[in-house]
Amino acid sequence: MNVLHEWTILACEELGIDPARVDRDQILDLTKEVAHGVARPAAPLTAYLLGLAQGAGTAPEDAVAKLTTLAKNWGDQRTQTLTDG
Repeated sequence: MNVLHEWTILACEELGIDPARVDRDQILDLTKEVAHGVARPAAPLTAYLLGLAQGAGTAPEDAVAKLTTLAKNWGDQRTQTLTDG
């Protein structure tokens, strides 16, 4: 068992989450895109915000895909936001 898998299992147990509901690779891919496309500190913040939205039942089904796309297009989005305001 690798450390990441073991950590995921133990953290899920501590939080009362079924580990089968956690798509670790999908979250790691999301945070990689955010860290590289936006800023490193934005990666854990994004994961936290996603968790809050899912816990509150407000995250859309494709929330991870939407956030990944947002991170990949961050330069374009940022330029657009700066010129709109």
